[in-house]
Amino acid sequence: MVLHESAEDYLEKILMLTQRNGQVRSIDIATEMGYSKPSISIAMKKLRESGYIEMSEVGLITLTESGSEVAHRIYQRHQLLTNILVAIGIDEEEAMEEACKIEHDISEETYRKLNAYYEKKMKEQ
Repeated sequence: MVLHESAEDYLEKILMLTQRNGQVRSIDIATEMGYSKPSISIAMKKLRESGYIEMSEVGLITLTESGSEVAHRIYQRHQLLTNILVAIGIDEEEAMEEACKIEHDISEETYRKLNAYYEKKMKEQ
């Protein structure tokens, strides 16, 4: 499965909800993202069939190793980009929304260089 932006967003949201709540169900994702339950069910089926998530008999969703790798990568990008945008004066809520748009489109090289730049700036402060 070629991971589209929406699939990356779902995996990132599963990671975030798991960290916050300890467990995740489809309804949690639907509520958090503002999508319909049927839309989430279809997406979860595709992610499960592609090996990114597992679902228990009672509907609990967990990330597989590959799903966790994608989720952590996207979440790290999101956090870095949010921090950079806030540092240059963007409102935190807007920065979070903008970071979500940018995180999918930057290359790995750009991410690494932004991360190095941000870490250097933080050490200087």
